[in-house]
Amino acid sequence: MNRTSSCVLEPRITASRNPGGRPVEPAGAVRPSLGGPGGSGWRVLVVESDVDDAEPLVSGLRRHGHEVETITSGRAALEAYEDADLVLLDLELPDLDGLEVCRAIRTACDVPIIAVTARGTELDRVLGLQAGADDYLTKPYGFRELMARVEAVMRRARPQASPPSVINHGPLLIDTASREVTLEGRRIPMTRKEFDLLCLLAANPDTVIPRKRLMQQIWGDSWSRRTVDTHVSTLRNKLGASSWVITVRGVGFRLGHG
Repeated sequence: MNRTSSCVLEPRITASRNPGGRPVEPAGAVRPSLGGPGGSGWRVLVVESDVDDAEPLVSGLRRHGHEVETITSGRAALEAYEDADLVLLDLELPDLDGLEVCRAIRTACDVPIIAVTARGTELDRVLGLQAGADDYLTKPYGFRELMARVEAVMRRARPQASPPSVINHGPLLIDTASREVTLEGRRIPMTRKEFDLLCLLAANPDTVIPRKRLMQQIWGDSWSRRTVDTHVSTLRNKLGASSWVITVRGVGFRLGHG
């Protein structure tokens, strides 16, 4: 079921800080969702009172193409969550109990929430989920596990629309129904995995698709880094130019313009 962010808590005085430098918008301003993997990444609100925990988390999220705002208090969270696609919520906050913040957000809005906290007992996890968290992750945790949980929560919260049956990208035409690719009217033969890789890139134009997402979505559990690189190289050769698939070092790939 699609979730929509229809939040109704009355605005409070902003107490957030924004290291990313994003301009502060008027209270109640409506911002379109970036759309996650199909757009430029999610808008993630990190509510974390420990700077040492927040910095690597924010850096990792930004490397994956997400727009991140970080704040340190519960009151600031209740002001800032309306603009977020996802809230990563520390439960140990200096002013309000994180469970109360979670309940308040969930009462007003169905924005996905993942509790990220040092509270690790079974009772803590139960209370966090009962307060409205969509998932619960205990510190210390691995960043890859966090990203897997984020992706799972966002898949449930905001299912992606089916790609169009025909994708036009300049002279490149991809027919997803017949699984045929033509370039300037010339049919380009492709294997199943090559087509799936090209289709995923073309369905997300001007978006960097993380290598891990490519591997998991196209190859499932049977993949290696070399598998992706080999298929990218083959695609470039078949399309006649390396600029059709752009490598973004340390992140992944995006479709170019040949």
